[in-house]
Amino acid sequence: MKFGTRSLSCALVLSSILDSASSFVQQHRAFQARRFSLSALSDKSSESVPQNDTLSSTIGRTVFEENNVSSLLTQAASESILAIDPSTIEVIPFSKLSEEGAVLGGAYSGNNFEAERKSSRFDFVNMFRGSANYIANHRNTIIVFHIPGELLSWDGFGDLMDDIALCWLLGMKPVIIAGCRAQVNHRIGLENCDISSLSAEGKLIECDEGTYSYDSVRITDEETLRIVQEEAGFVRFEIERQLGRSLHRHGMIDDSAIRDGNVVSGNFYSAQPYGILEGVDFRFTGFPRKVETEKVKQVLDAHDVVLMTSLGASPSGEIFNVSTEHLTSYVAGALKASKVVFFTVMGSAFMENKNNKLVQNLRVSDARNVLKYNNVTINMSKGFSSFDEAKVPSSATKEALGKLGWCVSSLDRGVKRAHIISPINGALLQELYTRDGSGTLISRDIYEGIRVANVGDVAGIFELIEPLVSAGTLVPRPKNVLENDISSYYVFTRDNLIVACAQIKIFEMGYAEIGCLVVMKEYRAQGRGDAMLGYLERLSVQVGCTNVFVLSTQTMQWFQERGFKEVPLDALPPTRKEAYNTSRKSKIYMKTITDERELDSSELWWNR
Repeated sequence: MKFGTRSLSCALVLSSILDSASSFVQQHRAFQARRFSLSALSDKSSESVPQNDTLSSTIGRTVFEENNVSSLLTQAASESILAIDPSTIEVIPFSKLSEEGAVLGGAYSGNNFEAERKSSRFDFVNMFRGSANYIANHRNTIIVFHIPGELLSWDGFGDLMDDIALCWLLGMKPVIIAGCRAQVNHRIGLENCDISSLSAEGKLIECDEGTYSYDSVRITDEETLRIVQEEAGFVRFEIERQLGRSLHRHGMIDDSAIRDGNVVSGNFYSAQPYGILEGVDFRFTGFPRKVETEKVKQVLDAHDVVLMTSLGASPSGEIFNVSTEHLTSYVAGALKASKVVFFTVMGSAFMENKNNKLVQNLRVSDARNVLKYNNVTINMSKGFSSFDEAKVPSSATKEALGKLGWCVSSLDRGVKRAHIISPINGALLQELYTRDGSGTLISRDIYEGIRVANVGDVAGIFELIEPLVSAGTLVPRPKNVLENDISSYYVFTRDNLIVACAQIKIFEMGYAEIGCLVVMKEYRAQGRGDAMLGYLERLSVQVGCTNVFVLSTQTMQWFQERGFKEVPLDALPPTRKEAYNTSRKSKIYMKTITDERELDSSELWWNR
């Protein structure tokens, strides 16, 4: 996946900043715990020192006497030697700080606070503040990573392990599914063979003598299984080695002490064989049967990281080779993970060719349409996938669409969000902890059930808003007015029942007004109002309206909590300003939306 220099630079800066900050947090908390213990020991040992001993004699005796008390005194003496002379310290106001002094001693020079906030020395502060909400939201959530075997030979693999460890340190619960297809292909000489799809006639594709693939799934015989076992073991221990180093380097803060995390592998899932399909015996090729979710969660709750490979055992003790993409989707769904991340090898991106715009987010319905258009099918139960060679000519396109298919499969199993990330140094942190992101986000369609209202909905809308009209919260809207303006209304339905409605009006100069936002009492506090607001905000952005405003007399706080700020009457577009009802004296709240990625970050908070 190719990104601009700025995106790559941001990813590297964020990775470096969060990594450095985590070390300081870890060291500070550990120092506080050690300082308390050291202070107690020092006070106890000082009782054995004669009162008429001078510091020099104490130091001399410490050098030549080999006992524990003397060692503690040496440490106390060294602290005194390193101390700063208090006579050299003075207190000065910020206004006297020079530019050099500000750089060396603080972030604010005392001249112009707003200018200081925009300066480069505030880059860390602004970036860290911007990441804080993401850190809080992701804490204590399960995230499943799929790591292709090719990445183990990537120069940045160690940095990727550091970034995963940093996600762990920031409170996420990682589960890693590691593939070894590349290593197995290398062992059996299939580096240049395409074993990922059926031919047009549905026949087997032969790649070298005795090795076949059926619709993207390798047929594993005894000899191949032996190779898979060896290579899966290599991948497992390599990840354990490198990720273990990263976990021990960061450490986890627990009860005022530092505790290292561990990478835990084991029989966390069972597998079953494909058997014979259409006369083809798949031998030792299998698919997931059951995930030991409670055992996995116990390991995660103990602040450790779970690692699984392509080898799954059956209850009878047989070993089967399982597609790790299928396994990742299956495990993420079984654990009800908050996120699943698929790393690519070739680094492809999705581009909207009409306007050369990078597609960074897709609704699951849009993702399905992309797969359907390219004739890509994913079988959730067995793990088969098929590609149309005419529409998917390159390996990079095939990889990207394959990952997209498994993301859709994960969402269908209950995962909330899926990410496709290119192996760029720092890209994982940028995708998870910044608004701009670095990859492609696929999310469940939280707007399912929202549609444009029609004349048949007038009675339902009127019935829904009437209690609020009677209470004075909404302005009266007779049925004939609703019927005339029905094309500007949207409804949220469930089983043909209107549970929410809202109206959007488009004005000049890129302004849009959202009004009549009502949710049925029985369905409030379930995200219906947020979904309606988010849907209309996205609609506004699509038609070029980046300034969205509302008028309210009683529900101001709800909109303020969602980023709207009070503005004066003059902030309205001219035609709306003329129609303003001065007797009602509604307050005006406005929100400026820069792009849809900003709306994605907003959804993160209410769609948990």
